[in-house]
Amino acid sequence: MALIRCNKCGHVAEVAAELTGSTLACPACGNETPAYDTVLFVRKVLQQYFALRDELQRLQAAQPAPAAPAPSVGPAGALDLHNTDALASDAQHAAILDWFQRRQIQVRTNPEAVNTTGFFDEIAVEIGDNYPLYGEVIDKIRWGQQKDVPNFSLKLAERSQKDGQAINAFCKRLYDHTFLAKYYYQKPEKIGRGTLQSAPNIRRFFAGEWLEWFALMKLLAFFQERRRAVSCTRNLSVIFPNEDLHELDVFFLVDGATPVCIECKTGEFRQEIDKYLRLKKRLGIDRSQFILCCTGLSDEQAAGLSGMYELSFVSPAGLVAHLSKLF
Repeated sequence: MALIRCNKCGHVAEVAAELTGSTLACPACGNETPAYDTVLFVRKVLQQYFALRDELQRLQAAQPAPAAPAPSVGPAGALDLHNTDALASDAQHAAILDWFQRRQIQVRTNPEAVNTTGFFDEIAVEIGDNYPLYGEVIDKIRWGQQKDVPNFSLKLAERSQKDGQAINAFCKRLYDHTFLAKYYYQKPEKIGRGTLQSAPNIRRFFAGEWLEWFALMKLLAFFQERRRAVSCTRNLSVIFPNEDLHELDVFFLVDGATPVCIECKTGEFRQEIDKYLRLKKRLGIDRSQFILCCTGLSDEQAAGLSGMYELSFVSPAGLVAHLSKLF
């Protein structure tokens, strides 16, 4: 037997062996098509197949092994943001390291600063989301740490019943999660009494790290909801070519290209504005992406300061709203 394969429409058909070498009209489209010896035709096809296979294997062997993918914070990744050590991996930090290296800036990461298997992240989000209500508790703990006064009290009778109950429940959670060494509520007098925890990481948390955790978790949730690919870090040490050293509180790289830097201030920040202006310029980050998140700022104050300086000022409550304008 012989066969034909039309070069115009791709039709394949068997024909009589004696027609080998002749030209026939394609039964499908009428195009003039040569008739081939079947064995010869199959041999040629196999030669081309094996040549292409060998070339593909050669090219695949020459390619470097793909890097392990960074853990996804999007819904498809099914990552529990409040209980994972996946964010502490080298793969999760790789895009950020590459971004700085391309700008000839050395960095040192702190992987454990984004490990959310503890309770720092949950408590930080609760504080930030309810700062007007819980701010008094945080201020008393911070003041006690600074003055080495181990105990504090809360006169909840001066609060509305609803607010008093919420503050009391919050302090109980602080105790349950070991953020306080002791806490008890004197029901008749409606007074809450707490004893500070002396562990260094707890002291750092109330001294201001809670706001960094808050910003980190708010950004992670924001980008997860929008299915954006991000790399994130906290307490990133940045070393410029002239050996100047800075630490960035929270840094995100969105879609491998867009940086977002957040500096968190729970105390006085005005004397540091010039420092942040210089840092923003050296990093080459747009003013909308270099954010100062400060407690105690009203929306009006944040808008006014943002208009005065080449920086974006937000309160904890205004952080997500600012991100929504960018992404």
